[in-house]
Amino acid sequence: MAIEISVNGKPVTLHGDEDTPLLWALREELGLTGTKFGCGIAACGACSVHVDGEVMRSCSVPIGTVAGKAVTTIEGLGTPEAPHALQAAWIAHQVPQCGYCQSGQLMAAAALLKHTPHPTDADIDAAMTNICRCATYVRIREAIHAAAGTQAGAVA
Repeated sequence: MAIEISVNGKPVTLHGDEDTPLLWALREELGLTGTKFGCGIAACGACSVHVDGEVMRSCSVPIGTVAGKAVTTIEGLGTPEAPHALQAAWIAHQVPQCGYCQSGQLMAAAALLKHTPHPTDADIDAAMTNICRCATYVRIREAIHAAAGTQAGAVA
């Protein structure tokens, strides 16, 4: 079966069973390995991506449900030459330790800032449900506040 979607602004055709999780189509078929496998049950958030601008955990999203939609992965959030405000803040605040959860954390934070450009600590705590085994939550919160101060509210 062929499923047409947009990934990071480019049209792509996914092949396979419509029940295949989006995570595996992104990683295995498209080679976009920034989106990580963590738990496989949508609990940890390492696989977070945006589907039509909303954060979703790609390990539990069948590709058949994203037909005709726009998917943004960490590879589409920014570039080394022009990082997203969150990516710059993540570096400035030394958020990553092991780094495994960071692409999912960044995608969740970008969705938060899209809906709440100047979040409170309570907003951040409610939206950031991704797990960080290194427990860099204080630095994640600081980086989100820093990015909120520098961006104009337009987030992928």
